Amino acid sequence: MKRQKMVLMAALGLFMIGGVFAGGAKQRESGGLTLEPGVLTVGMEIGYPPMEYFDIDGQTPIGFDVQLANALAAKLGLKVKFVDTAWDGIFAGVNTGKYDVIMSSVTITEERRAAHNFTKPYIGNAQAMVLLKGSSVTARNPEEIAGQGVAYQAETTSDIYMTDLAGKGVQFTPYEYDKVLNCFDELRNHRVDIIVCDSLVAFDYIASPDSPFEIVWQGPAEETFGICLKKGNDALTAALDKALDELFAEGVLLKISQDIFKMDMVSSARK
Repeated sequence: MKRQKMVLMAALGLFMIGGVFAGGAKQRESGGLTLEPGVLTVGMEIGYPPMEYFDIDGQTPIGFDVQLANALAAKLGLKVKFVDTAWDGIFAGVNTGKYDVIMSSVTITEERRAAHNFTKPYIGNAQAMVLLKGSSVTARNPEEIAGQGVAYQAETTSDIYMTDLAGKGVQFTPYEYDKVLNCFDELRNHRVDIIVCDSLVAFDYIASPDSPFEIVWQGPAEETFGICLKKGNDALTAALDKALDELFAEGVLLKISQDIFKMDMVSSARK
């Protein structure tokens, strides 16, 4: 099936979001763990609410992964610096030393494990199908979307899911976007019929009482997110795993989940 790729945003390029002290923790030397002494540099596509996006000032990163990065850096006694980068170049960035880690809703897959180090998972995720409230679309699961225009973010798990669905013979018109927020803008403006995206994202968009969106289908939570590192960076991987274990035991991961999602989205991923 021919893809109709609609690129609404120019390539962002890389830029730094200031070095903010994480949790006010006293800085100590990182023992050579990080590229820049005393700093955990985090690669992130800051356009994926509620996991990572800019506050209303357009400059301050907020979201689940941002809070977790701050908490992890505090555990390691480091400052944290965010590098905003387009998703299609994010893995190359960690391989070439632009940042220490990727914390950007990265699904752990066997293919990615073969090419990179990963920490233990920290949150679970599924695929979801979103419509406008009152939509004339009658489909209530992805197998019923024949003939519809379906938006999803390119080069993500949703892209893989929809490509597999097309391979099974389900005929729909795919609209790939560089950022998931573009998908929701297009649905809001009636330029697509359906969105398929991560359930974590869908929950955020339907959370407000005046939301024009509704989730009509959610798949099983078969995937988890982890922190991605350059292959062979075992020392920092181990340090982050230890910090994740401590944050989970202390209830910090659950607190972040409750703050963002108003529910526990982390415990099942840690089992």
